[in-house]
Amino acid sequence: MADFPHLSRRGFLNRSAAVGGLLVVPGLLTACSKTDAGSATGEGALDKLRKQGFVRVAYANEAPYGYMEGKELKGEAPTLHREIFQALGVKELKPTLSEWDGLIPGLQAGKYDVVSAGMAITPERCGNAIFSEPEFISPTALMVRKGNPKKVTDLASAKEAGITIGVMSGAVEGSYAKGAGIPEGKIKTLQKPQDGADAVKGGRVDAFLLTGISLRWLAKTNPDTEVTEAFVPQIDGNAQFSPGGAVFRKGNEDLRDSFNRELKKIVSDRSRYVQLLKEYGFGESEIPPADLKTADLCKG
Repeated sequence: MADFPHLSRRGFLNRSAAVGGLLVVPGLLTACSKTDAGSATGEGALDKLRKQGFVRVAYANEAPYGYMEGKELKGEAPTLHREIFQALGVKELKPTLSEWDGLIPGLQAGKYDVVSAGMAITPERCGNAIFSEPEFISPTALMVRKGNPKKVTDLASAKEAGITIGVMSGAVEGSYAKGAGIPEGKIKTLQKPQDGADAVKGGRVDAFLLTGISLRWLAKTNPDTEVTEAFVPQIDGNAQFSPGGAVFRKGNEDLRDSFNRELKKIVSDRSRYVQLLKEYGFGESEIPPADLKTADLCKG
């Protein structure tokens, strides 16, 4: 079995908010789990969703993972989850906007059935909710000025070139850069994605380190930049895949298992996966390896 580390893919989120999303709200898990599992009525969660004709999903309005465009819910997670739930006989996604730090507490409180926000699978989050199998991985990339003047392709080449790297405050990418041997004096902390793009364009950093998915999306509105091919960083010899998935309330294991069966059909069909998600910058490099399992990721 492969040894996969358990780091969040979220390089561009407010980290205090992400931590807040891991907190258990007292009593909510106990209050929700019995009803969700259908033990009181004998009716399972999927049966309920089929009967009502929709599934309530939460999103954090973060492109390209889950966001509203006009009146349409778009992004990697809603697109993939819509396909899966339609295959399960549930026709519609009914969206609820949430702040990032409210996603898991809102799920625990029964405000929605699934988090469709591209949430990373971490041991802490696994303690408060249940995840699908990975629906994507997040290889890392570098945003550089157009033409890539320093000719960097990954962190090893960045170290060799002696360049300054920009990373998000509190993000895992900072640990990737340090793990690659880049001196702390060559690592500049930034607050949000656009700050990173602006720093690259202004020459304050030579490259901005983030997930390839996020950087490709960011490059659409920053034409003076380009993004390197995605790569998988290593820390102590371990590949940093940063996988994400759908999130369900504890007690809804049957619903999660039904979801996983349909998800497997998609991720095992590379052309179908890419066709569904290429609009959002997801390609073959984001397809999870077959031996990357949520159970292992949750162990820590």
